[in-house]
Amino acid sequence: MVSRNRTKATTTAQDQSVIRIGGLAVLASLSSFFYYVQRSEILMHGDATAHINIARRVFDSLTPGPLQLGTVWLPLPHILMMPFLVSDKLWQSGMGGSIPSIIAYVLGVLGIARLVGGLLSSGSETATSARIGVWIAALAYGANPNLIYMQTTALTETLYLAFFIWALVYFAEFLRQLGAVDITASRSLRRCAYCIACAEMTRYDGWFLAGTVGAIAFLIAQKRWHDRPLRWTAAKFLLGIAIAPALWLTYNAVVYGNAFDFANGPYSAKGIELRVAAPNPAFHNYWLGGLYFLKSAQMTVAVGNWGRFWVALALVTTVGALWFLRGRVLAVLVLLWSPLAFYAYSLSYGWVPLHVPIWWPHAVFNQRFGLELLPMFAVLLGLFAAIGFNWFRSTSVYIPPGIAVALIAISYVYVLNAKPLCLVEAERNWSMRRGLDTSIETVLKALPRDSMFLMDLGEHVNVMERLGIPLRHVVNGENHRPWVRPTDPEGIWERTLADPGTCVDYVIAFEGDSVDRGVNRANLTLVTVIHSMTQPPARIYQTARGMNQAR
Repeated sequence: MVSRNRTKATTTAQDQSVIRIGGLAVLASLSSFFYYVQRSEILMHGDATAHINIARRVFDSLTPGPLQLGTVWLPLPHILMMPFLVSDKLWQSGMGGSIPSIIAYVLGVLGIARLVGGLLSSGSETATSARIGVWIAALAYGANPNLIYMQTTALTETLYLAFFIWALVYFAEFLRQLGAVDITASRSLRRCAYCIACAEMTRYDGWFLAGTVGAIAFLIAQKRWHDRPLRWTAAKFLLGIAIAPALWLTYNAVVYGNAFDFANGPYSAKGIELRVAAPNPAFHNYWLGGLYFLKSAQMTVAVGNWGRFWVALALVTTVGALWFLRGRVLAVLVLLWSPLAFYAYSLSYGWVPLHVPIWWPHAVFNQRFGLELLPMFAVLLGLFAAIGFNWFRSTSVYIPPGIAVALIAISYVYVLNAKPLCLVEAERNWSMRRGLDTSIETVLKALPRDSMFLMDLGEHVNVMERLGIPLRHVVNGENHRPWVRPTDPEGIWERTLADPGTCVDYVIAFEGDSVDRGVNRANLTLVTVIHSMTQPPARIYQTARGMNQAR
């Protein structure tokens, strides 16, 4: 009876904490969002702009429809953005693309609180120690300056983290409910499957998550083979988390003729890397890939040597949690650390480079990947504070929570002072495009508002977005039937390349892009050449149709 009352008191206290944490998360999210909007910093990253315009072109295109979702990036983030991008104002400003990230940030903070609270609720921990652990974990996650910036953008990391965290929440609840009421455990595992499926359709990290959770669920079912309801529940779970990848592979096979077009096609990470030839220090070196990713994760939470304290504390707490919390946390700890294994492989064999400023090649590139370990740091810091508080039981009881709070405060102040690296990467990304893009915008502003353009939107779609030129006024590489291979002679894209004057008024060609390589210049008049220090020049041509319109 005493144990039941203690558990009930702990749960009630945690519920009250979660409500307060949720309110603070909403306040932090909206405050930072309007701060970065005022500073025009939510559209600086090229990938953020690309995500927004992939979603927009599903309904704003010369060939609208679901095939505009493309093949490389998974579709769920774009689908979630679409309702908010119908508004031209929310599209131009980029705010419509930020809304799913904002919601995901708040849900992620709440998920961290619930995960830690669940891990601490059924043991010998007091209500006070559990509440301390919940608050510190939520603070470590929600107050992270890099995450706070990322949740104001249309980048997919914040959204994925929310699905990842809630998948862990429901899987941890399933593990605690084993042997109890079958329907309760089944419901938790079903909700976990929903979260994993959403993660799988958000980032490819989710495919690795599905494999890891699926393997654990399979081992549990094997160990309890006598439990027929559990076997059936596990079978349905494994089938459920296999559906999303199967659908994506089928879509790529049917539409693009290659089930793995997202992995080895011309617009895949491999295809881009072969063209760009950016240095990859971890190429074909799994352990070096792991080190670079761990360093990136370390630098998202701290500057300099402070990051080593986070890593050391995480390692010590991992061992301590296994000792004090026993088997309740083993699977959760494996899943929290699992991004390290995934990114070690991705960096070494997946053609995805990651650069950190203190190691060769001394740059900032894909630094945001390190955020995938933020849930691990947050949860383990919360567990450290709670276990330490509960263990000392003396006048030194507040030392572990004090250490955790001090580490968060000092680390995040230093990160803010040095500027979050995710923001630094976005600024550098924009600085490379700014000169060329703003010069093009100046020229386009002087053209008739209803002009039609031929342009490869791959890297410079933000020009049209910032000017508010509808994408249905731009003939681009997605305006054809991808299943007609190798080219679609009847497609708008191919017909316009062959004879621009039949469809458009102006042609924008960036040196080396698909328009520059493929357009027929026979009847084009060069309007201007725009040079940039950081990018190849752009040429703007006028067609005969455009000349007639100007008259």
